[in-house]
Amino acid sequence: MNREIKRIVVGQDTFDGAGVKLRRIFGFSADNAFDPFLLLDDFGSDRPEDFLAGFPWHPHRGIETVTWMLEGRVAHGDSLGNSGVIGPGEMQWMSAGSGIIHQEMPERAEGRLRGLQLWVNLPAREKMSAPKYRGITPDEVPHVPLPGGGEVLVLAGEYGGVTGPVRDVVASPRYLDVTLPPGGAFTWDGLGGLTVFAYVVEGAAGFGPDGAAPVLRSTAALPRGTAALFDDGDAVRATAAGDGARFILVAGAPLREPVAWRGPIVMNTQQELDLAFREFHAGTFVK
Repeated sequence: MNREIKRIVVGQDTFDGAGVKLRRIFGFSADNAFDPFLLLDDFGSDRPEDFLAGFPWHPHRGIETVTWMLEGRVAHGDSLGNSGVIGPGEMQWMSAGSGIIHQEMPERAEGRLRGLQLWVNLPAREKMSAPKYRGITPDEVPHVPLPGGGEVLVLAGEYGGVTGPVRDVVASPRYLDVTLPPGGAFTWDGLGGLTVFAYVVEGAAGFGPDGAAPVLRSTAALPRGTAALFDDGDAVRATAAGDGARFILVAGAPLREPVAWRGPIVMNTQQELDLAFREFHAGTFVK
């Protein structure tokens, strides 16, 4: 059975880090409807003053942060000793576990900067696990061509008989980047019991049992900057609108655990959250 849309979310412009202008698609939701996914940001601009302040050194605990670069470059470093630059078509998948301190600083360059950052919650049993870092390069990402044009980049999980490069993460999420020509269609099945959402990166796309979306702002397709959270079912179907579409599709098993969240740290109880911040201020955060 193809899934229907349960909720449509239109991203809101905001600032984060040291003053980076971004669009927050979802985050800090009281009902935790996207469980195990906590937050999705679409960051970037063609104006360097909108992003050069970056995200200076800050802590994370209890989550995984996933950065997928579309345009431009971001330099990073962390308390594990990892450092480098993430460029177009590269992904950084960081499991904060028991605690990591890192920074992400966009670089000045010709053209735009644009990327997506997703936060994935860790289950209680893994909140204090050892931190891990994974850097994925473009040549590691499988490209699956679609009949009639378009393609799927498989970042995590499986599609079209191939498996993405991100494989050893606790949440076992699935992450696809799909490009469709005008009128192109796409179906992803085997999703029963998982939380699934789509986010339109470029163009417009319809989603639902027949690929059609509910009416939003007088259009039958969801435009750029809009996300759709789906009801349960085995498959998601999408159809591109007149100019084609690019969107991500992300799926993962819900944790159904209590969430205690403040800023960059996500635990299960207020006591755990308070302890994390005490340790950060005392200099004992990184284990």
